[in-house]
Amino acid sequence: MFRGDPAHAGVYPPPSPQSLSVKWTFTTAEAIVSSPVVANGVVYVGSSDNFLYAVDAGTGKLRWKFDAHGNVGSSPAVGGGSVYAVSLDGKLYAVDAATGTQKWAFATLGERRHTSEGIDYMAPSTEAMPDPWDFFLSSPVLEGGTVYFGSGDGFVYAVDAATGALRWKFKTDNVVHASPAVAGGIVYIGSFDSYFYALDSATGELRWKFKTGDDPKTRLMTGIPGSATVAEGLVVFGCRDANVYALDAKTGDRRWVFSNNGSWVIATPVVLGGVVYFTTSDSLKFEALDAKSGAELYSLPYGTFSFSSPAIVGNRAFFGTFDGKLHEVDLDARKYAGEYRVPGSIASGPRYLDAGGKFNAAVVWTGDTLDDVIVDIKTKAFALGSILSSPSVKDGVLYFGSADGTLYALGQ
Repeated sequence: MFRGDPAHAGVYPPPSPQSLSVKWTFTTAEAIVSSPVVANGVVYVGSSDNFLYAVDAGTGKLRWKFDAHGNVGSSPAVGGGSVYAVSLDGKLYAVDAATGTQKWAFATLGERRHTSEGIDYMAPSTEAMPDPWDFFLSSPVLEGGTVYFGSGDGFVYAVDAATGALRWKFKTDNVVHASPAVAGGIVYIGSFDSYFYALDSATGELRWKFKTGDDPKTRLMTGIPGSATVAEGLVVFGCRDANVYALDAKTGDRRWVFSNNGSWVIATPVVLGGVVYFTTSDSLKFEALDAKSGAELYSLPYGTFSFSSPAIVGNRAFFGTFDGKLHEVDLDARKYAGEYRVPGSIASGPRYLDAGGKFNAAVVWTGDTLDDVIVDIKTKAFALGSILSSPSVKDGVLYFGSADGTLYALGQ
């Protein structure tokens, strides 16, 4: 499932890829923001072309595809012979893992993007408009015979994995596109209402909630679209208020908060060996913090936004950025060890990136209305093959999706 397990550890068994050379590619018809899941020799991934795909992990050949009747901006969960995925049509689908045949579908009250007036300084400032940066849907988590997920209708759902019957639902006050993390009988999840919730996994009863920052002026720096990780007694998550929070997993008490100087953190952190690793959007950094204190240990710069959550294998971390680069970090040496650029990054880089590798703002961001921003993202930023997908690693091969509509397998 997303980040490998219910706690969203983001840590994968060795070996690490020996190189970032292409083993195979598989092409869909639209952008892939879904993070691939590898199980039993098959890679499962969603696409914006409305299909859920099953691809042979060894060859890249199509096993089957399932029509989800909407953008599959969620990452699948696999278990018990089924694949579970959330679609923009407002349904959670259960599909036979071997054949792609639908087993059941659970309908929510409907999907929608986060909406606010004049978000991201877009004109007109008094018009309620969908957030063009709200790319992801909530990725389902499978644990103990139950599927947990959030929805644009503002609810967190728990559904029987075998039948699709509702077990419970919990209402928040805004869109829930974060993916739940489940550990110790608790479901941890954030909402665009600015609260982070801990719910009893069996009943949906509120254990505790934690308030993050508000931004009533611009409405830009508020809400929790990203997902948490649970490790070492902590639940750690990023927020649009430009902070990363570490809370006591049992009580919800704040252990520490780290400020990212005005930058969103959409990615899910990794907590490993007493260190918290994550990527940022506008501050353009791969960050490493002390897990006990939240103090910065080091950071590594990159050129464009990252919404991609790092995957760690051994002493290597891998993540993607909007310029179509897949980065490899040597965690022991605290430096970059390599990168792979998708074809669009190489072809469109000279046009849309400046000499320092950052977005050429005068070329890429040319308007201030919602329509302008959507066009700029889709036709310019995404022309680079932006990697919003979080990598998965299995048996020395790294898998990720790109805005160019391609699923990549790197390594030999």
